[in-house]
Amino acid sequence: MFCLHLTAVDHEDPQNLSLIRFNALWEAYYRHDSLLVYSTGRSPTIYRQLRNEKPLLTPDITIMSVGTEIAYGESMLPDYGWEQCFKLNWDRDVVTQETSKFPQLVPQSDTEQRPHKVSFFLEKPKSLEVIKALSERLEKHGLDVKIIYSNGTALDVLPKGAGKGQALAYLLKKFKANGRIPLNSLVCGDSGNDAELFTIPEVYGVMVSNAQEELLQWHAENAKNNPNIIHSTERCASGIIQAIGKFSLGPNVSPRDIRDFRKCRVNIFSPGHEVVKFYLFYERWRRAEVEKSDQLMENLKSSFYSLGTFVHPSGTEQPMNKCIDMMESLYGDKQGKQYCVWLDRVSTAQIGSDAWLVKFDKWESTGENRLCCLTTVLLTTKQVEEGFTWMHIHQTWLDGLEAKDQTVWLL
Repeated sequence: MFCLHLTAVDHEDPQNLSLIRFNALWEAYYRHDSLLVYSTGRSPTIYRQLRNEKPLLTPDITIMSVGTEIAYGESMLPDYGWEQCFKLNWDRDVVTQETSKFPQLVPQSDTEQRPHKVSFFLEKPKSLEVIKALSERLEKHGLDVKIIYSNGTALDVLPKGAGKGQALAYLLKKFKANGRIPLNSLVCGDSGNDAELFTIPEVYGVMVSNAQEELLQWHAENAKNNPNIIHSTERCASGIIQAIGKFSLGPNVSPRDIRDFRKCRVNIFSPGHEVVKFYLFYERWRRAEVEKSDQLMENLKSSFYSLGTFVHPSGTEQPMNKCIDMMESLYGDKQGKQYCVWLDRVSTAQIGSDAWLVKFDKWESTGENRLCCLTTVLLTTKQVEEGFTWMHIHQTWLDGLEAKDQTVWLL
């Protein structure tokens, strides 16, 4: 589980390098048996905007609005049961009335005002005084609230039983009740509203290197002797990868960190890893970041069934070997451009003793232009002693993400 703003997403990294490193790692090694959970202070509206701007993977669970809302899957199905857990002694009207008496509190946008969250901007020099006075006023009304100050600018008023930490504890309790206790849980954060995540027993935690002062101070006062919480030396999503390695939770070398798969054999026989590896090579080929060699292309062609078919998202069919020939001719056509390819929602199903069906969303972006299609690949191990053979590829445009010029989409 990790926060989005300045934990997964590095706004100082216009190419999103650390995020796409994490994406490749997750889809290659973790998607099939792990849960990806985002925990953000943002409202559903702003969260969706961020997903449209950044190459964020689809989470299994999303905790939003500083832990007052939980939603599941791509459709973001709300968990109304969670909201029933903290409604007692919460009166939004009273909170709004009392906060209006503090001119230092500047309301955030309407999208960030939620049924169980009232949010403001507050300058840091005034924060301690305002928080103390506001707490006393709300207590006099008999309300059970918590006031969270984060990033040196944002103040949120929530029900006392809500918050990122309580939301995580609620989910872990649900997993246990359903007999699905996680083997390991890693929480990651950067600001004060993430502190609660690190209080949950039996979780590993990482504060990314760019963590805010208030989180580091909380750690020094409350958890400095906890060996399961570290302060990474890497920013944002790279810090998450570092923590996976530090705590020995599983593979921690992203496929994007491997420059030549011929020299670095990965001892994981995984259809998910296979598709991630191929499309990483596809990106590097078009960016001219790999050697242009006949031997390299011959090796690639040997992985594709000679009579295999590719169904383009436009509906046209063509032999796969023709697609590889076209790919060969496009070497370096994206060189110097902000071009990126990433996969999301990789799922695999073994449909025979030596056959797998792999489904995923394949994304391409060039600058701000983003395209995506649902991709289904049939892989077998019949044709070669090691590795997979690509037998068939079928793609379908996702609504609103199709190419205006269908010829610009190759694979």
